[in-house]
Amino acid sequence: MIEVSIARLGLDASSNAYVVVLQEHGGERLLPIWIGQPEAESIVMQIHNLKRVRPLTHDLCKNLIVGLGGQLQRVAITRVEQNTYFAELHVLRDGEIVTIDARPSDGIAIALRLDAPIFAADDLLSDIALEMTDGDDDDPADEPESGSDYSSPGASPGNAAPTDLSAEQLKSYLERLRPEDFGKFNP
Repeated sequence: MIEVSIARLGLDASSNAYVVVLQEHGGERLLPIWIGQPEAESIVMQIHNLKRVRPLTHDLCKNLIVGLGGQLQRVAITRVEQNTYFAELHVLRDGEIVTIDARPSDGIAIALRLDAPIFAADDLLSDIALEMTDGDDDDPADEPESGSDYSSPGASPGNAAPTDLSAEQLKSYLERLRPEDFGKFNP
């Protein structure tokens, strides 16, 4: 297993689906995973430290893990079968690791909330080049409307977007993302 972090999050115009691109720590290899809009919104909200009045599903999962005395040790993206990725949450509770089946997008959203590392099986990572098309160098301080990318959560996410976006504003922002906003894949 190789530790990875979020390199990009954007909309794939060809499939009209969101894609989260994970990149190995200290390396160039990538793992693109197409995800649903609710999961993309949840990831974006956590990256930018946006809070809702009531907990969303991934917030509830965090509260359940913590409330039951657990600690999320890691999220592991383990395999792909028939174009479907599989992941596991590894939760430490009472000295034992409990492994919970999860979708990678849910695992990522929960890992962000609990500051847990994300790992991917080595054979899932590829040498796909991710090329910037807007000339930016991944500056997380740029405003989202300027074409900047989402970068890893440790890169000053509070500066990347206003923290008072409503659900409709967030949805509108995600719908406006273009492939150029996060780069393109060159096999």
